[in-house]
This record gives sequence, C-alpha cells and structure tokens, in this order.
Amino acid sequence: MSAAPHIPSELVLRIASYFTPIHHVAGRLRVRVSSDIKKEADSLPLEKIDQTIKQIDGIKNVKFNKLIGSATIEYDHEIFPKKMWDDLLKGQNLHEISALINNLAQKATGGAR
Repeated sequence: MSAAPHIPSELVLRIASYFTPIHHVAGRLRVRVSSDIKKEADSLPLEKIDQTIKQIDGIKNVKFNKLIGSATIEYDHEIFPKKMWDDLLKGQNLHEISALINNLAQKATGGAR
C-alpha cells in the first residue's frame, strides 16, 4: 500500500477556512466551498488529500457539487463526533483533529509512511 500523507493541522485549518456550514446532523455535513479555494490550487495538495479522505475509516462518502460549490460528507458519527466537525469549521482543537485524521489515514494505508 502507498504511504499515507501527513496532513498538518495548519493545512487542515487552511482547507477548512474555505468551508461554511450549510446543514449538519450527526453523520452528514454539507458545506459551501468558497470559490477562493481555486487560488490555492497550486499550493494545496487537494488530490492527495481527497484520495486520503476517501480511505479513512469513518468517512462513508464525499460528494462535491462543483456547479453550486458545495461538498457533502457522510461519516460515522461514532468515529467522528459532530462536535469535531463543528470545532473544525470554527478553527478549534485543530491539533487533536489533525492527529485523529492522520492516525486513521495511517491505518487506512496499512501504517506505511
């Protein structure tokens, strides 16, 4: 299996700063994605992050609607509590969130780095 990219908390915050919550219930989060994220396309490894997210245990599905600029994330609320997502969108507890994401990503890729 390929190595899991390490996702630093600063990158998590940077990406989350482009999201505005639209609707959120435990297990399903819908966010508006700012078109300004396109300005960072060269510096953000979005493709690698997207691939990693899809492999993480607890993320059931991720759908992007480029036409209206939104993303819907379906997740296991036992692994990712609703509060974690709320904190992420508020820019709080990012080191803990980043550690959880990286731990799960590492497990998804067989622990390789």
